Amino acid sequence: MTMNDFRRDPAEVLAELAALREGDAPTHGGRVLSYVYDSGLAELDELSAAAARLVQPVNGLDPTTFTSVAAMEAGVVGFARRVFHGETDGSDSAEVVVGTVTSGGTESCLLAVKTARDVWRAARVGTPRMPRIVAPITVHAAFHKAAEYFGLVLDLVPVDPATGTLAASAIEDRLGDDVALVVVSAPSYPFASLDPVADVAAVCRARGIALHVDACIGGFALGFWPDELPAWDFRVPGVTSLSADLHKYGYAPKGVSVLLTRGRDRQRHQYFRTTGWPGYPVVNPTMTGSKPAGPLAAAWSITEVLGEDGFAELLAKTARATTALREVVEGIEGLRVVGVPTGPLFAVATDASVEPERRVDPHHWADAARGSGWFLQLQPGLAQPDGTRLPHTTHLTITPVTEQVVDELSTALVAAADAVRGVPQVDGQLVLAGLADALPGGVEPLLAASGGLDSDTAAGLLGAIGLLGGEGGGLPSQLAPVLALVEALPSELTGRLLVELLARVVEPVSPVE
Repeated sequence: MTMNDFRRDPAEVLAELAALREGDAPTHGGRVLSYVYDSGLAELDELSAAAARLVQPVNGLDPTTFTSVAAMEAGVVGFARRVFHGETDGSDSAEVVVGTVTSGGTESCLLAVKTARDVWRAARVGTPRMPRIVAPITVHAAFHKAAEYFGLVLDLVPVDPATGTLAASAIEDRLGDDVALVVVSAPSYPFASLDPVADVAAVCRARGIALHVDACIGGFALGFWPDELPAWDFRVPGVTSLSADLHKYGYAPKGVSVLLTRGRDRQRHQYFRTTGWPGYPVVNPTMTGSKPAGPLAAAWSITEVLGEDGFAELLAKTARATTALREVVEGIEGLRVVGVPTGPLFAVATDASVEPERRVDPHHWADAARGSGWFLQLQPGLAQPDGTRLPHTTHLTITPVTEQVVDELSTALVAAADAVRGVPQVDGQLVLAGLADALPGGVEPLLAASGGLDSDTAAGLLGAIGLLGGEGGGLPSQLAPVLALVEALPSELTGRLLVELLARVVEPVSPVE
């Protein structure tokens, strides 16, 4: 085959891809304060790309065939083990910390839950009970997915609604023989609260219950954070496993994460294995079989090039920018930083202590900032099981590159607050009432159907909201009304609509006859 046999000119296809990319939010330069983790060093991006290209044809499925995979994974796991104080002499199999590189934080969390479930089952052969995961309500949604996938009950514990912090006693009150795993966060994504790992670990250890520390977003940041923090990693007796993402504060391309486990025998429950088919023996430590080696190679290369000192230098930049921005937000009348956040992220809520006309709604604030080219992440409020309510907030994730734009960003955040000060929070019930007028039969049948909507009805509702189809379809310029609707609608219905939105977005356009 020659170039003349190709369906399209490769240069033309790449030009089309470049044009598509122009519609994305900017991944570099510090203007997106979620999802992307820009080191600010072009050299690291070039290193990642070169490393991934070298292993592009490699299948990470079999490290005995592709021995580079084994060497790189051992290097990354070894680096993580040093950062999270998991190094031992290896003589005690029950205490040695071993690990696996995964495709991302969700897979790391899923595997931690799968391992815990299987260990729990092995100790209770024949029991008909369904085991529980006990975790604060701020635990990452990956654990909701894990509970659903692997057949566990997720028992969520309320946190302080003003600060997002967890009381260890609240976890202790939920423990029993049916608990396969307790999960805490270091820190939590919504509010950046550092859960009381040592206190929870002591309670779990006394009862023989496994404890997982989810450090997916902040692990490689807290591991090098310049401020002294309470012990939260393998220094704490009773921490059974820990997850941390290298495509976040390890600055590697997505997706690559690491799952560390204390005890060889426990970690072996993580594996899937079968020789019960006529093909090659299948033994997988992760959810996937065939998998790319590129993200692993990029992560390994970055850890080798930066080393601990390089990571510490980048995190010092991040810490300075985080401190500066928190001070800016705390100085804005009508806003407050939620709780006492740990590490390079924080959430912002309305300061209800000032008069209503001086308050700033965080969702209007985020929309105003977006209008000037800064992308903050809106988070809905949530009712907790005990009847208290977590506030709706706006989330900011700070990266090393933020220090380069901190003055410009600070000015934009102040100006955005000034532009919306006194504008009341969007009333979701009013949005819902307005939506009812646009729907044949009103909204009540939809609420009754909840998550059981068929795809066409769900798409029609999305169109009425302005999120799908028709003129102006796509993402609205103002997200505050959308988030207000998310809070007003039943959770099952909201989830069903979001499923339909994401499914329709990637459907091929049908040809016109």
